[in-house]
Amino acid sequence: MNTAGHSPATTRRGLELTPFRGLRYDPDRVGSLAAVTSPPYDVVVRPDGLHHLQSADPYNIVRLILPQADTPSARNKQAAETLRRWLAEGVLAADREPALYVYEQRDDDGMLQRGLIGALRVSDPAEGVVLPHEDVIPHVVADRAALMRATSANLEPLLLTYRGNGTTATTTMIIERTAERPPLLSTTTEDGFSHRLWAITDSSDLTGIREDLAQHQALIADGHHRWATYRLLRAEHPSPSAWDYGLVLLVDTARYPLRVRAIHRLLHGLPVADALEALAGLFRVERLDVPLAEAQEALADAACAGNAFLLAGDGAFHLVDRPDPDLLARTVPADRPAAWRTLDATVLHATLLEHVWHIPEDSPAHIAYIHDTAATVAKAERDGGTAVLMHPIREEVVRALARQGVTMPRKSTSFGPKPASGLVLRALDL
Repeated sequence: MNTAGHSPATTRRGLELTPFRGLRYDPDRVGSLAAVTSPPYDVVVRPDGLHHLQSADPYNIVRLILPQADTPSARNKQAAETLRRWLAEGVLAADREPALYVYEQRDDDGMLQRGLIGALRVSDPAEGVVLPHEDVIPHVVADRAALMRATSANLEPLLLTYRGNGTTATTTMIIERTAERPPLLSTTTEDGFSHRLWAITDSSDLTGIREDLAQHQALIADGHHRWATYRLLRAEHPSPSAWDYGLVLLVDTARYPLRVRAIHRLLHGLPVADALEALAGLFRVERLDVPLAEAQEALADAACAGNAFLLAGDGAFHLVDRPDPDLLARTVPADRPAAWRTLDATVLHATLLEHVWHIPEDSPAHIAYIHDTAATVAKAERDGGTAVLMHPIREEVVRALARQGVTMPRKSTSFGPKPASGLVLRALDL
């Protein structure tokens, strides 16, 4: 996929980002804005991260995006009742007029990301406007859809990227001019990121952005399951309706490049010793009695030469690389491009999970997908499972496959920084 501008001849309709009346926390009603935010729902490491966020403030957004009850229906009912109560109490309030929101994130390492939060017209992949690069897990889509139905809200924006036309692009100039004004809100979360938000309501600015974005298409960087949920819910509601649009953060990576990191796997009920025994004669295995940082360096070096993974959970790290070519030929589907067949995620899912360890990739009872490296290792050691640590895929590989319409195995990449949940929400009945 080429995320540069496209002519009407190749893309009938480009990105359509529309203003909405954002729901935002009243800072006078909560302990602090930082205390009510959360990472996206699928980044919160349960149960520790969830409990930490719940105790940070009684109004933390996790009570909406990850409600806790005995059954799915009870969880969704709880989230809907909580949202209605917070609106009635004035904890959350809608802005007076529709806006697009400039969102900025900074960290101490010099990362600066700015983008636009708005309601994006939901489209199918065949339209070539918003393209996925990963497969999704059906039960996760069903879970998110049930929550959105119950709350009638988009509770957190997903992250999309496009390739703009440089610093002179209309959208870029409007964003950077807006960021010179005092923000609507400013806060710093415990991960060290500072967050600022501005509203764009000027009609000429909104028109300029609409005309500029209509020339572009986007790649889903984070939020494949929520985008699939938007598409599912749009199909359930006759158009035109508020369900024709979904909440997104849209970032021009030509101006503000993202970081690409790996998503790791935690294999429940598979001790490291058993995982290693099954690999005998199929992969090279090297034990590394070194700290995590050094083990990751060894993984990076090995990944330059081919497929490589780190296994952990027994107090050491085990570098797994140099797979048997005959094994790959037998287990990796041959009907995809070479760039897909050689992905670490492809080999992990098609060869290791399916044929060597016999672990279903879509069963939460058998496998968890975790973004934080140290947390993955710690949970494996505590639970007696196996952590499979991955090396990040280069962004250009992701884009090249998406350009061909080829989706990667689920949870293959982690683009970031991800937008904090809780800074602005979208109610579909406003």
